[in-house]
Amino acid sequence: MNDATVVVTGASRGIGRAVARAIAAAGGHAVVCARDGDALDAVADDIAAAGGQVTAMRADVRDEFDVERLVERAARAGGKIDGAVANAAVYHGDAGETPLPEESYAAFDDHLRTNARGVFATIREAVPHLAADARVVVPTGAVARRGTSGYGSYAVSKAAAEAVARGFAADLDATVGAIDPGQVATDLSGGGGRDPDDVAEMVLWALTDAPEPTLDGAVLDWTDYRDATR
Repeated sequence: MNDATVVVTGASRGIGRAVARAIAAAGGHAVVCARDGDALDAVADDIAAAGGQVTAMRADVRDEFDVERLVERAARAGGKIDGAVANAAVYHGDAGETPLPEESYAAFDDHLRTNARGVFATIREAVPHLAADARVVVPTGAVARRGTSGYGSYAVSKAAAEAVARGFAADLDATVGAIDPGQVATDLSGGGGRDPDDVAEMVLWALTDAPEPTLDGAVLDWTDYRDATR
C-alpha cells in the first residue's frame, strides 16, 4: 500500500484485526483502535514484530471525541488519511437468535449507537483529513437488506450504516462504499463462515483496486470481489 495511512476501527479481533495486519503487510501504516486496550496492544505488537507500521490507540467509536483524537493522530502520522475501514460493531445476544419483537431498548440503542452512529462518527471526523483519493470502506452484511428472522436491531443498525455510507458517498469527493463478505468466522457472527484473513484481502481490494465508480455509494459482495480478481 506504499506507506498509505489507513484507519481501522474495531481492530482488536475478527475482521478488523485481520485487516490491520493485511494493511501493514502490504506496506501501509495501520492506525488502529478498539475499546479493549489490552487486546489492541497485542495486535499492534504482532504487527510491529512482523516489521509492519502500526499506531494503536484505545478509542470507543460511540464517543466522537475519541474518534476525533484517533483521526487527528492518524493525520499527524501520515500527513493525510488515505483510507478508513469503519469496522467497529457489536452484537448483543447470539447471532440469529435476537428477534426484533423481543429486543431490549438497551440493545437497540447500543446497536445503533455503535454500528451506525459509530460509522457516522468515523467518517465525519475523518473528512477534514482525507487525501484527495481517499477511500472509506464500511463492512456490512446481507441482513441489512433482507428481512431475516432473528437478527433484530443488529440488522437495523447495519441497514443504517449502509445508508450512512451512501449519504457520505453522495456528499464527498472521496470514495465511500460498503462491502458484504457474507458470513465470516468471528465471535460476533457466532462462528462458521469465511476466514477473516480472506475477508481482509477483499477489504484491501476495496481500498486500492476496486473501480471507484463501482464502489462509491454501493454495496459490493463476495461475488463482485471474486469476479474482479479471478
